[in-house]
Amino acid sequence: MPSTPSLNDLRQQQQLAFLAQKTELRIGHAHACPLPPEHLAELDEHASEVTAVLESGLTARVFQLKLAGADYALKKARPNCLVQNLDGQTSFLNELQRRAEIDALRQRHGGFSGIVPTLYGSLAQGIILSPWLSGGTLQDWDERKLIQLFASGAELCRHGLFEWDFCPGNLIDDGRQLWLFDFGYMYRFDPLTQFNSAGQGNDVPEHHLAERIETRAYFAWLLEQEQTRGQDSALAAFRLEKEIAIEAYRKLRLELGADGANGDVLGWLDGLGQQWRQALRGDGEALYWQEGWRSHRLDLDDDIRGQTCTPRTLARCDWMLNALQGNFDALRSSGALAHETIRPERGALLDHYRRLRSQAEDFQIA
Repeated sequence: MPSTPSLNDLRQQQQLAFLAQKTELRIGHAHACPLPPEHLAELDEHASEVTAVLESGLTARVFQLKLAGADYALKKARPNCLVQNLDGQTSFLNELQRRAEIDALRQRHGGFSGIVPTLYGSLAQGIILSPWLSGGTLQDWDERKLIQLFASGAELCRHGLFEWDFCPGNLIDDGRQLWLFDFGYMYRFDPLTQFNSAGQGNDVPEHHLAERIETRAYFAWLLEQEQTRGQDSALAAFRLEKEIAIEAYRKLRLELGADGANGDVLGWLDGLGQQWRQALRGDGEALYWQEGWRSHRLDLDDDIRGQTCTPRTLARCDWMLNALQGNFDALRSSGALAHETIRPERGALLDHYRRLRSQAEDFQIA
């Protein structure tokens, strides 16, 4: 009997079919552009209107434009996405689809204060134009930034949009507001019956908002805190993030309950909050090992599958190897090794992650 296709399979099939038909997808209005869209599509780094170029994006390059006294961000799709899988091939289309949905939600409900608005976008022209956000990509974390990111992420979840990639390069802080400005890996799901957009939507409960923030961003920063300020500082920052997550999930649970979410979704959110509150009644160290191991393991897997490894990938893998060598008992007793696909023994795991580190060295991108 054939297996039921996953939500990802269905989405990829639909998006590949859309791309094969060469159908245009346009959002926003041409009159919102400071130059005709066809002119914007022809700009390169040598154009007089371009004042800066951000090359770090794997799906697109971003040009800062200054026109008529105003600054704009022009995202131009790369001819070939640097992420070597189907999600990479469809990421620009996916971003346009999600931006169209967010703009429609914003018009109907307001909100989304931490999500960059779109002035214009075209699939055929390979461009997305937005206001330029002052500030820079996220380098450090504090209470305000965490509260704002959890609020934005929870708002997206409530409306059926699951963001998978909260990496620091997708976040801009202007000193007052933390902004999410990249939606290439944000996918649809039903928040009233599903946990996320993985699997069938309700069979992979380990992926959720706090997990994605921790996996793609926060634990990489906590690793730096361990190295520069010590374990106690990292634990204190982890506790702060978990307390903010607990409050964000409490509010999201109330909102989804009012919207008509089923018992599985509400019980899942209740269970996560209860688990975290109980762990934080102590020193939180067991939860730190559990969440840290999961975050570094999943991020390592993401980078290797996409062949988009960086020095940060190697640093994460080194954290795991060091933890196996020096804190194996803490890892095992915390339950951090429960999802390993090989024998949860120190020697086997060391061999496994040394091989993965070698792969991550081979997949380093510029």
